[in-house]
Amino acid sequence: MSRKIGLFGGSFNPIHNGHLHNVCAVRRALQLDGVVLMPAGEAPHKSSAAYAPAADRLEMCRIAAQPFPWMYVSDYETTQSGKNYTVDTLRALHEMEKNIEWSLMIGSDMLLSFRTWRQWQEILRLADICAVSREIGDLPALNACADSLRTDCPDAVIHVLTVPAMPVSSTEIRQNLQKNLDCSCLLPENVVQYIWEKQLYLLDER
Repeated sequence: MSRKIGLFGGSFNPIHNGHLHNVCAVRRALQLDGVVLMPAGEAPHKSSAAYAPAADRLEMCRIAAQPFPWMYVSDYETTQSGKNYTVDTLRALHEMEKNIEWSLMIGSDMLLSFRTWRQWQEILRLADICAVSREIGDLPALNACADSLRTDCPDAVIHVLTVPAMPVSSTEIRQNLQKNLDCSCLLPENVVQYIWEKQLYLLDER
């Protein structure tokens, strides 16, 4: 019997309560058996102050996932060299796990630009798409985009969900940390502790 698993990728730099809020909402709406968090690999063009090492971002995801028995963390993209493309990641996941139906969780802006993704038609064959509406008034454009994609790929499964907003920004968090401001309401407590122990994000961004 196949399982329905969500795939949520991103830099998670750092992972915060907004990420977790969206994951929990999507899991409930789609009745997923679980969700995999997949941090992206290194970004060599960014300074270490702006972009924490992959090992640290991976560990912060693991810490954040601990209270949720259905939430998993994958190091697949952090262990790959070069640029990671979603289609390649999904191919690899299908090879590793034959009995999983994947739901790719993306933001509304990503759905609107989906046709620019590498081999986007194959992505629609490899996974359902779940786009989360983040802005008031963007639903008509998202639904129109989803309908257009379904026209080109009739077998595509695309969900457009409205999730109550939790306005949290990783950039804002990093700036607050540099100023020694309290971020405990924006991040899981153990993630805050990890950041201070590792002295992450404390230098000026270049």
